[in-house]
Amino acid sequence: MVTHAHASGSPGFDSSHSLVSGDVRRHNLELVAGHLVEHGPSSRSQIAEGTGLTRGAVTALTRLLVDAGTIREVEPVSAGGKGRPQTLLELAANDVALVILQLDADEATAVVASLAGDVLFRTADHHGRPMGDPEPVLNVLATVLERAVAAAGGMQRRVVDVTVVVFAPVLGDPPVVFGDSDMGWGEVDVLGGLRKRVPGLPGSVSLHSDAGFAAMAEFDLLPGIRDMVYLKSNSGIGGAIILGGRLRTGAHGLAGGFGHLPMDHLGERCVCGQRGCLVLVAGPDVVLKSAGLGEELETAGLGSALRELTDRIARGDARAVESFDAAADWVARALHVLSRTLDPQTVVLGGYWSVLADRIERSFAEHAPVSASPGSYLPTIRAGQLENEATLVGAIRESRKRLLREPLEVRLI
Repeated sequence: MVTHAHASGSPGFDSSHSLVSGDVRRHNLELVAGHLVEHGPSSRSQIAEGTGLTRGAVTALTRLLVDAGTIREVEPVSAGGKGRPQTLLELAANDVALVILQLDADEATAVVASLAGDVLFRTADHHGRPMGDPEPVLNVLATVLERAVAAAGGMQRRVVDVTVVVFAPVLGDPPVVFGDSDMGWGEVDVLGGLRKRVPGLPGSVSLHSDAGFAAMAEFDLLPGIRDMVYLKSNSGIGGAIILGGRLRTGAHGLAGGFGHLPMDHLGERCVCGQRGCLVLVAGPDVVLKSAGLGEELETAGLGSALRELTDRIARGDARAVESFDAAADWVARALHVLSRTLDPQTVVLGGYWSVLADRIERSFAEHAPVSASPGSYLPTIRAGQLENEATLVGAIRESRKRLLREPLEVRLI
């Protein structure tokens, strides 16, 4: 995950309830809460099996979490004729809410979610994409944030965590957006801008780049995969690297910036200083304008234009097909570079590419080295299962995990 900053403080839980010594007890409580995050409602025996804790330890730990209001018991369910019904446990904390803000090159979105991960409210506004000027964009982002906070209050929920996700690199401490080529930004203090517009931001506040969240959300749907490259296009082109089951961000947090792989060395100069970056030969703006959808992009926004593009391709529109397939060739070449470098088991294509993955896979096969054969180094190419929702799904999941690292304190935040 990219560098983030928090602005919160939480009182400690009464240590007189210690089950075992501090760090071990905290770790075991996190294991129990984490199991419920990953697997949903579970019995005590299922938690014990999934975490490796003893049944007695799970019973004592869940009692603490129930007393703290972090989890609750639900109605017993049938054990399938094998003994008495089992009482399940699920995440509770009905008085708290998580807010996820997503900022891409088209719109600002805010989602209110429960600790259990249920989406309770969603709102979005187009920001008009004023190239180079962050102020109008931050105004729109603040507006959707205020709506989300008001919606949470209307449900009698306290916002305890605000996760801001941007479709751009995030660097530094405190973190800032750095070099967003999609909107022509340089260095922008998004969190500072929000704090000026929404005084007294509630709970913990953090800023992240999008691709890591999206990649981990897709990765969780692929049992048996340990090494994966995630490559997506919706707002620009980005991606992430997962090796050995872990997200790898690199020494400076920039690993996965595949949109700036220099592909055409005689091509147009990119804002990053290189020539012919992948985003300049295969990015959504390039494809849309080549397909004759430049006006749709300007008037209706990026999301609408991309939906129209995929519809035209499905109908066999020659101009749309030709435009996308030309971009797919560049994407395929980039994937061969990544495959030789990282040797992943699979490549997951996200964003709008998820519905056109077969065309990229075909180009990938056509550009394969002569030496490549079945069973060789070539990874499988997969369509992302979550499409454009991957980032929000991953951000909600990570926000929940972050809060539940101190599960007894959720109600005290």
